[in-house]
Amino acid sequence: MTDLHCPPRELAVMSVLWRLGSATVADVRAHLDEDLAYTSVLSALQTLEKKGYVRPEPEGRAYRYFPTVAAEKAGRRAIGRIRDAIFQGSSERLFAQLVSDKRLSRAELERMRALLAERLGDEP
Repeated sequence: MTDLHCPPRELAVMSVLWRLGSATVADVRAHLDEDLAYTSVLSALQTLEKKGYVRPEPEGRAYRYFPTVAAEKAGRRAIGRIRDAIFQGSSERLFAQLVSDKRLSRAELERMRALLAERLGDEP
């Protein structure tokens, strides 16, 4: 599977599929923030199918679409591209940017601390 490179609309459709696990065109349309025509959503799904990112399965008169790439894998690759392009390959600078976000709650920061402790083999 190649890297997931999608314009914003296709990424929004993928996000719905990742959240729901699978969806029909109508399902995707109902879960998008943007009010799109049925044919626009169908076109995005067909493009994603051509790229190999989704697979359709017949369901009655419609099709149900399933993501073929996991969100975590796509996220890992996207974060790597951001790290390399914006932070000159520095994971430390990327991490500093993430934890400096004032919208992070104390609970989120504590979970991040626990993940770091686990990764380092320390007690949280």
